[in-house]
Amino acid sequence: MVYALSRTENITRKNRIFAHIYPFMINITLPDGSVRQYEAPVTPLQIAQSISDGLARNTISAVVNNQQVEVSTPITEDATVQLLTWNDDLGKKAFWHSSAHLLAQAILDFYPDAKLTIGPAIENGFYYDVDFGDETFSEKDFEKIEKKMLENAKKNSQFHKYEVSKADALAEYKDNPYKTELIENLQDGEITFCEHDGFTDLCRGGHIPATGIVKAAKVLNAAGAYWRGDEKNKQLTRVYGITFPKQKDLTEYMKRLEEAKRRDHRKLGKELGIFTFSEKVGAGLPLWLPKGAALRKKLENFLTAAQKKAGYEMVITPHIGNKELYITSGHYEKYGADSFQPIKTPHEGEEFLLKPMNCPHHCEIYKSQQWSYKDLPKRFAEFGTVYRYEQSGELHGLTRVRGFTQDDAHIFCTPDQLLGEFEKVIDLVLYVFNNLGFENFTAQISLRDKENRDRYIGSDENWEKAENAIMTAAKNKGLNTVVEYGEAAFYGPKLDFMVKDALGRSWQLGTIQVDYNLPERFDLWYTGADNEKHRPVMIHRAPFGSMERFIAILLENTAGDFPLWLSPEQYIILPISEKYSGYAKKVSELLENHDICGLIDDRNEKTGKKIRDAELNKIPYMLIVGENEETNGSVSVRKRGEGDLGEMSIDDFVAKIKAETEKNFN
Repeated sequence: MVYALSRTENITRKNRIFAHIYPFMINITLPDGSVRQYEAPVTPLQIAQSISDGLARNTISAVVNNQQVEVSTPITEDATVQLLTWNDDLGKKAFWHSSAHLLAQAILDFYPDAKLTIGPAIENGFYYDVDFGDETFSEKDFEKIEKKMLENAKKNSQFHKYEVSKADALAEYKDNPYKTELIENLQDGEITFCEHDGFTDLCRGGHIPATGIVKAAKVLNAAGAYWRGDEKNKQLTRVYGITFPKQKDLTEYMKRLEEAKRRDHRKLGKELGIFTFSEKVGAGLPLWLPKGAALRKKLENFLTAAQKKAGYEMVITPHIGNKELYITSGHYEKYGADSFQPIKTPHEGEEFLLKPMNCPHHCEIYKSQQWSYKDLPKRFAEFGTVYRYEQSGELHGLTRVRGFTQDDAHIFCTPDQLLGEFEKVIDLVLYVFNNLGFENFTAQISLRDKENRDRYIGSDENWEKAENAIMTAAKNKGLNTVVEYGEAAFYGPKLDFMVKDALGRSWQLGTIQVDYNLPERFDLWYTGADNEKHRPVMIHRAPFGSMERFIAILLENTAGDFPLWLSPEQYIILPISEKYSGYAKKVSELLENHDICGLIDDRNEKTGKKIRDAELNKIPYMLIVGENEETNGSVSVRKRGEGDLGEMSIDDFVAKIKAETEKNFN
């Protein structure tokens, strides 16, 4: 059989098959723009071999004409080709997708009656959703699965993808309702299986050449997951895993995972008293504790000051809106099924929705007045709370909630102003990131899906204008960009800022979107210089994204050690005995007069314990006061992580805090 041949033999055989059909030269364009000629057919692996033996050894996947394929795939016409190694994100995707097959194979070795469903690659590793029937699968099974995966990987079996008719595919999975459901939604000619080492699975492709490349494996977790994410369906077991081409890579990853646990915002949020959740209030609805509220307020003040300088006007809109508002905007059609259900009033036929978006409300604010081109741009900003009914299984701390506050703003401008306004928003996002320590990021240009245009509203002409504006602005600002098709909002393309945190994980924070469609749907206009009506262009933007997610990532990125200006409690005063509590209050009042916030620990505890507790609560400065300090009108200063700084006057301490705070801002 073909899959039993060696990698080289397999490619040679394919070439023999095609040689008499394609006896001509084709042009292969590489990512650097260079063009090489090859006799058709040629495979990505052969292209890699023609460049260097080292590249050939490391090439594990390829992209041909924007489609990811195996390295043994014959190329029979002019094409653009990108060769992928482990160091490429798409290379990792192929590696982990192939490893999901190894995981499924190992599971069936121990649980032959289990029913497989889907097993995709994810950002870090892969998972497989499995119906174990009456069997149980838990952490005690992880090690044996890992060993079996590596045992099977050592066989160095090739991955062989082949096309199957719909009838044969249904016959193969007649006892698996999940695979049957998937196949029923496919057509003849688009159904493929993948086979390795006698294990076969329904699969679209994108594999590494052979299993032997996998050298290290770890089963990370097992959790419940509904089939197709629908709570009405059966709950399956989602088995998470990760693999690497070297054992040392796995060792390093596990160290990062331990560090991630230490930095988990849910853990830190509880320890530092930032936020909590209550079942009685409702899942996914965070409650902000005093320190968390202070943190949020500091972030709001920071952005409000920056927005004021940039010409924004603050507005406030209600938490609900008439259902008709969201029908007009298109949000109800696109997201109504996933939102909180309409609120019926005593008035017949009247329905309201919890606000899922702020933009329709801002459109109505714009529409409440008549504007001239001389009045534009209008920049309306709001810290607006919105509500979306996320599935319970998808809720995760502050990063995935049902109620969240967006640092939202909408700019209404003329077409001629669009590029300049977009670039100003980029500057604002960069200002935010720079001052909050997010330096490692990629700007993702999120465009429409190339094929499925039914997901979007508006004309092709307006979409093209919006997409061109984003790409031009990103280029003018010299941003490190990637293009992702299918990631646009339903009403327009966007520029998403994908930030890497201290652990190398990517998060979407800031976003900027260009929208020609909502101004049309809401019939917005301004009077032009020609005294005629014209449509404004709308820019949606949120530098933080949402306060909840931003604070979660900020917590994890800093491990709770916020910069001084952002710390909810910048100091704590530690009187060495009760008799100095009065002086501690006097010091606190003096500091509060300078907008330096903190508290007093006047518990009947030893000073050493108070210091340890302050360190654990990540309070930047500890001010110890006793007889000498009261006599001298001073404080003994201790800085977290540095130790004693000595005695200083109140004025000197204030000057130190202000200097450090100013230094935080770039």
